[in-house]
Amino acid sequence: MDIKQYMQQVGKQARAASRLVAAASTDAKNRALLAMAAQIRAHQAELLAANESDLAQARTDGLDTAMIDRLTLTAKGVESMAQGLEQIAALPDPVGEISNVKRRPSGIQVGHMRVPLGVIGIIYEARPNVTADAAGLCLKSGNAAILRGGKEALHCNQAIAACVRAGLASAGLPETAVQVIETIDRAAVGELIAMPQYVDVIVPRGGKGLIERISKDARVPVIKHLDGNCHVYIDDEADAAKVIPIVENSKTQRYGTCNTAESLLIARGVAQRFLPAIGRMLADKGVEMRACEESLVILHDAGIAQDKLKLATEQDWFEEYLAPIIAVKIVDGIDAAITHINTYSSQHTDAIVSENYTKAMRFLREVDSSSVMVNASTRFADGFEYGLGAEIGISTDKIHARGPVGLEGLTSQKWIVFGNGEIRK
Repeated sequence: MDIKQYMQQVGKQARAASRLVAAASTDAKNRALLAMAAQIRAHQAELLAANESDLAQARTDGLDTAMIDRLTLTAKGVESMAQGLEQIAALPDPVGEISNVKRRPSGIQVGHMRVPLGVIGIIYEARPNVTADAAGLCLKSGNAAILRGGKEALHCNQAIAACVRAGLASAGLPETAVQVIETIDRAAVGELIAMPQYVDVIVPRGGKGLIERISKDARVPVIKHLDGNCHVYIDDEADAAKVIPIVENSKTQRYGTCNTAESLLIARGVAQRFLPAIGRMLADKGVEMRACEESLVILHDAGIAQDKLKLATEQDWFEEYLAPIIAVKIVDGIDAAITHINTYSSQHTDAIVSENYTKAMRFLREVDSSSVMVNASTRFADGFEYGLGAEIGISTDKIHARGPVGLEGLTSQKWIVFGNGEIRK
């Protein structure tokens, strides 16, 4: 296969399809989404078989536990994909939405109209559900999509792609509106990120190395986040009933996700009160604590097994472990917590546990992250949980889209003007 020629053809097809999808009615897009969901349900057995083939190869290749977890598709996961597409169909169509119309002294009316971005290239690793989520979100927002999944999910991604194509065709939309790259040759990624004539934006979803490479080499704008060093701060006015559940869920529900807590900060005034119980809970879950000297003493005195305790280094405050490991630090209070987070955080998701309204509002205003939470688990930082239907990814950038990127994040706005014969004097 001539990779350059192949990718150029994919790009041309996507650009042509994007114009048709941008003009498609809401009804046509919704019919396609519902048909995709029906196809996915109807072909559950084939999808699971394809996924098992990918998993077998992944185990042979020695992929780590976090990658295997992200790669695994279950019957529940298949149903979630179908439901996600149905939820996207039920969401309001952002395309063509007019807002902020104001009359000017000249007599003209000026406002905004929401419009598609055009062609969106999405590069991702492991998670096969991304294929369905990305297809649905791009279609509903009036965009064409070029999807390049990781080689570890090749068979499952192609099986999902067949369901997507069938759904598009049944609604009279071009099958090339969503194209899943068929080659695992890495040169395809290099071509995809260097075709500004065909691709309007790139969304990389994967490890830090992948995203750094895409950001460095792309000739197309990139919506990205590099990593997810998420924090939970236990304030000295935290409700004891909320502390353990929030820390436990934030850290231990799943280890391999970008919204999992990797750092725990606790106010000095309540460290002796809360840290022993937190430490025992984490140790029981098999989590290693890399702690500052002060918290290490408290955890040791609480009877935490020595093999679960380790003195933190400076690097630990920066880490996204994606594993049963958490950094623990005692801080003076909210000022020190905010300073620590803004110094070491990846600007993904950070949470405070506090009953003090003033402190909570300070935390919301001053923590410079894409999602900031009060008395809730960091695991809620997700497009589905935010009511977006699904997400294309998380953005820690500050320009265009920030946080979970749903339909609005995949559109832009253009100025529109209504007149009645006015001329500029």
